[in-house]
Amino acid sequence: MDVTVVAVFAVVYLGMILGKIPGLALDRTGIALLGAIFLLAIGKIEPEEAWRSIDVPTIALLLGLMVLSAQFRLGGFYAYLTRRLGAMAVSPGVFLALLIGCAGLLSALLANDIVCLAMTPVLVEACASRKLDPVPFLLALACAANVGSAATLIGNPQNMLIGQKLGLSFSGYIADAGVPVILGLASVWYVINAQARGKWVKETVAPTVETAPFDTWETGKGFVVLSILVGFFLFSRFPRDVLALVAAGWLLSSRRMASRKILGLVDWQLLVLFSGLFIVNHVLAASGNLDRIMTVVRSAGIDIDAPEWFFGLTVLLSNLVSNVPATMLLLPVAIHPMDGPILALASTLAGNLLIVGSIANIIVVEQARRLDIRITWKDHARIGLPVTFITLMFTAAWLWLRASI
Repeated sequence: MDVTVVAVFAVVYLGMILGKIPGLALDRTGIALLGAIFLLAIGKIEPEEAWRSIDVPTIALLLGLMVLSAQFRLGGFYAYLTRRLGAMAVSPGVFLALLIGCAGLLSALLANDIVCLAMTPVLVEACASRKLDPVPFLLALACAANVGSAATLIGNPQNMLIGQKLGLSFSGYIADAGVPVILGLASVWYVINAQARGKWVKETVAPTVETAPFDTWETGKGFVVLSILVGFFLFSRFPRDVLALVAAGWLLSSRRMASRKILGLVDWQLLVLFSGLFIVNHVLAASGNLDRIMTVVRSAGIDIDAPEWFFGLTVLLSNLVSNVPATMLLLPVAIHPMDGPILALASTLAGNLLIVGSIANIIVVEQARRLDIRITWKDHARIGLPVTFITLMFTAAWLWLRASI
């Protein structure tokens, strides 16, 4: 066993758990990049091999879809939609249902992190104008974005990776994920509505939120490109990464919206995180250490080839190291026909358990904090625990039924 490689791997994934390295101003992206650089520096991998270990199709798909999401944000669509929802003369329970439905649908087709980033401050503004406590609605936004993003292979980064690496059918995956996601969104509404009923009202100061003005042309162009892209995903065999890049190129070829602005909204940190983890995981596998680790796991009585064990391991690792690193760890052992849907659904839905379980949760909590809205771990756990349990039970039952047919 190569002790150095295992040590670097352990430090990197400990950093994924903690979100930092004590004494250093490094976040998860910096930790993954530093681990890759260290392995290069000590000769455990050559630069050419490091570049080859990065899954370019996955990075390309992520980049293309991030450009598409940026188009909607710069066109003011997210803010416009949230304000329209907030202005509707409906009860708090109906407002909650509409918010969950919209957030879930948008997250299935666009990056869920961008949806949360764009909608959170405007949602706080809308709740203040309606004299509603913003916390239940903010938690609904985070939970619905996570659940909704599980519906497709483009809803979140880990699903994009799973779809690319395992060659999953876009329409076939929707058939696997559709029912659990719909039931999951209904569960989000039920849990939050049951806990907040009779406690909706709260006076808060409406923040001043500056957003891009709604641009009908740019938003319409975004929907045209998105519709065509999803159509190709569903009914063609063209590589999804190439299609996403073509869509991004189309949007960048604009006479009104500067490419600098669009590319400025791309999450380059996430792309670097992916690249760093690709290199670290490749070195672990190439050194033979991954096989040794899996042998130890199996000797402990854990049959990771069995779907039920794989499901449980996915949920556990997703809450330990976050869902993207967990997905990268488990992909090499995903050999059962149901492992793709299991990994995509379980890793995404498990993200609702803890605040740090998904980037979407962190974005909502941090954005709210900047607007003087405090969401504690306890606040999140009251919603996250039952939502995660219910959605995972629905998913397990549905996938078992699908496998039995």
